Amino acid sequence: MQIKKVGVIGCGLMGHGIVQVAAQGGCQVVAVETEQKFLDSGLGRIDKSLAKLAEKQVKDGKATQEQATAFVAATKARITGTLDKKALADCDLVVEAIVENLDVKKTLFAELDKLCKPSTIFASNTSSFSIGEMGKASGRPANMVGLHFFNPVQLMKLVEVVRAADTSDEVFSAARSFGEACGKVPVSCKDTPGFVVNRLLVPYMAEAIKMLERGDASAQDIDIAMKLGCGYPMGPIELTDYVGLDTTLSIVEGWVKRYPNDPAFCVPNLLKQKVAEKKLGRKTGEGFYKWEGDKKA
Repeated sequence: MQIKKVGVIGCGLMGHGIVQVAAQGGCQVVAVETEQKFLDSGLGRIDKSLAKLAEKQVKDGKATQEQATAFVAATKARITGTLDKKALADCDLVVEAIVENLDVKKTLFAELDKLCKPSTIFASNTSSFSIGEMGKASGRPANMVGLHFFNPVQLMKLVEVVRAADTSDEVFSAARSFGEACGKVPVSCKDTPGFVVNRLLVPYMAEAIKMLERGDASAQDIDIAMKLGCGYPMGPIELTDYVGLDTTLSIVEGWVKRYPNDPAFCVPNLLKQKVAEKKLGRKTGEGFYKWEGDKKA
């Protein structure tokens, strides 16, 4: 099973990156959005990212200016933007990168089952929801897999390839090969809460917020301690801001609801308070820190 044409639904923070790396990997890519302004924004981000990549290739001596320019042009030529999901009909793989809401995702996959050819593989970029549940909703559970990329997609080398109970061997193998074609290192995961990375990372972030809530240490000192003491590139409080406080809250609330007896899952009151105040982190310019674009103020 070879993946040559890929559809990506959602061209936002994660989706535009998936579109780009799939196109860089040689696939024809259909990027689908709900409104033209969102599509234009996503494609614009890809243009800027490719320009930076080409500049770096030349600067590092990995390509001449002509080669870098040709690479950008070839990559962009493989990308088609549309507002019509019918354009996904003949895709070999469709990756969902929409809002982190399980009901919305399940509705989308049920719709895709009616639109796409029988052999199309369905994948979700979810960071926390059950791949198996989405597979059942799609009507083709054997063709369902998780492809969890990391932000920023263009730079992060990892992709978690998540296998649900019904995922076929052929589909799982094809998904891993696609991840490699995108220039990523795939790791295999079972369909468990948070897979590998977030199952370890999110409880760590929540515990750091609880420390802040109790007054055990300041946000700055917690972050400095983990950066200098453990060699992490970013501390847990800053990371929560970077990921988005609303996203983090959605994940931990979902886990607490589904697994109420698991002591690793908890919802810090301070996190709920910040989200209620619309202080969502980097995306709104303020969370636990103040932000100017992608950098702390």
